Amino acid sequence: MDFALLASGSKGNCFVLKSAKTTIMIDCGSTKKHIKDSLAKLALSFEDINHLLITHDHSDHISQINSFKKANIYAPIELDDIKRINVKPYESFMIEDIKITPIALSHDASFTVGYILECDKEKLSYITDTGYLSEKNIELIKGSNYYILESNHDVEMLMATKRPLYIKSRIYSDRGHLCNESSAEIAAKVINSKTSIIILAHISEEANSREKALKVMEERLKDKKYKIKIASAGQYEMIRKGIIDEKMDLGSVSTTINVE
Repeated sequence: MDFALLASGSKGNCFVLKSAKTTIMIDCGSTKKHIKDSLAKLALSFEDINHLLITHDHSDHISQINSFKKANIYAPIELDDIKRINVKPYESFMIEDIKITPIALSHDASFTVGYILECDKEKLSYITDTGYLSEKNIELIKGSNYYILESNHDVEMLMATKRPLYIKSRIYSDRGHLCNESSAEIAAKVINSKTSIIILAHISEEANSREKALKVMEERLKDKKYKIKIASAGQYEMIRKGIIDEKMDLGSVSTTINVE
């Protein structure tokens, strides 16, 4: 499988995965221009997206959904004026050659899911917008080859922002977002020798930094005897699997853990 994270953060989230038989997008938040330009870099267009998986109905995940009405849209909730195929947590289904398993997450939306995608003996877990991850979910995502994993905020930076206390409490709560340390603890529990890439996602531009998220993850995983490439995503910077595999040229926001 090939994949690219097109946008990641509070201003929009969008991810594309391509298999031998189909092209899938997870969420379609961001500006229409950014998604169009990013797809063009992958030699794709809106029309090439065969299937769209929605995690939840917050605008930073569905703002461009009307651009994908020709795609098969899968979602765990009703969407206004949008025909969709209902997905239920832990009920796997196939899209062409990709097995997809939605998992229930904990977020302050009407309902939120993450997705596990399996194809060609590879496994990718896409987990953002959750305040915690249950033990059931941790078991399900163990041993993935690839992780797109939320590392939203640094707790001290969050509390130092000028945001109202109720907003800070919401973000920090079990129905908010994963902090750097929680994300790193989850990663430490689920990675194994099959894991090759972790992309830290949905990083707050005000209450975190890409460098800080990466440093916390690197420090937590430094004693693991695996070679894992880790990158932290920017809001509008596309991160593609091939770039990580071949170049790892993302500067101070990427690293390789290799403790043998």
